Amino acid sequence: MSKVPESFIKNIVAANCKNDKRIIQAFKQVARSYFIDDALARFAYVDDAQPIGFGQTISKPSTVAFMTYLLSPQPHEKILEIGTGSGFQAAILSKLAESVYTVERIPKLYAKASDKIRKLFIKNVFFKLSLGEYGWPEEAPFDKIIFTCGTEYVPDEYFEQLKSGGMLVAPVKDKITLHIKDGKDINIQEYNNCNFVEYIR
Repeated sequence: MSKVPESFIKNIVAANCKNDKRIIQAFKQVARSYFIDDALARFAYVDDAQPIGFGQTISKPSTVAFMTYLLSPQPHEKILEIGTGSGFQAAILSKLAESVYTVERIPKLYAKASDKIRKLFIKNVFFKLSLGEYGWPEEAPFDKIIFTCGTEYVPDEYFEQLKSGGMLVAPVKDKITLHIKDGKDINIQEYNNCNFVEYIR
């Protein structure tokens, strides 16, 4: 795997994860170029989203860094990702959490991402091809949940799969949002604007 440029780590990753050392180390270990088609490899360390086919994109690295920072994954935690896409976010999370359960609705992306991650000998990421259901209820509850696709709202079914005290990060109506579950209540914090491909159940 190619070496991750230090300028990318300093100017894009560190700047958007509040210099979180664990997140910086994860980005150093997971080359974004590996998850981008060869024809676009020269753009791997530019702060832009890139197409991965089927109308989907790999998110801007600054956004991945910031959303990972908000999620604050810990070594003992079980995380659910909605929208595997390229597999890059799942690979980053694999370095920060105990286990990552990732759901994808497009068969060819599911196959490609799972193949790439397995070739990296990452053993704590588990894949599911979604057939229209919400999340991964048979593996619930999760400590944290992250959406890598934009949505108008977060369906209640996801909060049912989240532990009390757990956190959910999602792009909602073009804003990155942090949802904290407090018993039956959900406290929401909104952050900077963003553009994501649409969540489709």
